Amino acid sequence: MKRSLAGIFAALLMTSNALAADLAPVEPVPEMPPEVTVTESTGWYLRGDVGYGFNDLRGARYFQGSNGNEVDFDRAEIDDSFIVGGGVGYQINNYLRTDLTLDYLSKADFHGSTSGSCGAGPDCISRDRSSLTAWNLMANAYVDLGTYGAITPYVGAGIGGTYVNWKNLKNTSCDATNPADCDDTVSHRGKGDWRFSYALMAGASVDVTCNVKADLGYRFLHVDGGNMFGYAENGGPGRDKGFNVHEVRAGARYLFSGCEQPVAYEAPPEIPLQQPVYK
Repeated sequence: MKRSLAGIFAALLMTSNALAADLAPVEPVPEMPPEVTVTESTGWYLRGDVGYGFNDLRGARYFQGSNGNEVDFDRAEIDDSFIVGGGVGYQINNYLRTDLTLDYLSKADFHGSTSGSCGAGPDCISRDRSSLTAWNLMANAYVDLGTYGAITPYVGAGIGGTYVNWKNLKNTSCDATNPADCDDTVSHRGKGDWRFSYALMAGASVDVTCNVKADLGYRFLHVDGGNMFGYAENGGPGRDKGFNVHEVRAGARYLFSGCEQPVAYEAPPEIPLQQPVYK
């Protein structure tokens, strides 16, 4: 009798364990979504710029009467000029970019005067007039200082050359005591040459769209001195001592790959809980 009860009890225990196993839901193992890699904004871009340059001529010299007597102009100034340019560049990463730019500096009039003897008298003052235009070719590098909302401030520097083209210089010398008593106007042939140049920049870009950035900035451009005009009528040749340009600029950059987006991965579908099975 005891053996029969023990056998029945064991059978009931095994059945209850099996039934409990069938009723227990299976917990699914959650799958982690694959890691999404955020891509940097890199690639080629085109740029265009316009601006206004405040020109500062550092002085001018010329040979007065002979090749052994080089003297300074008493007055040597150039007017301001407009600037238009463009270039191509490459955005290396979110913090570093570089480009090659070509800018045109519009006509800037030269106003000068000298003093000395002339045909009109021993004490003469000359009125000198000319103008210049320039092409500036520059290789530049910039450091973007982080993006704050849609604004990215930056600093940069460039090195290159500027072709300065001086027009003919015309000077008229008059007696200092009688301004109406003047010599005939003399024309000196203008000169043109390439000069070493460097630039320093600072500004900020503003995101307009995913691949268009507006750019507002300042550039300091230094141009070395060079030939200015030739010899004529016992005067010249002359040279300028170079000039600096303080530029206020506005422009835009078009980044070809700016709208590329990283691949978006969907989260795996949820696995429904297994319904209990009753046996």
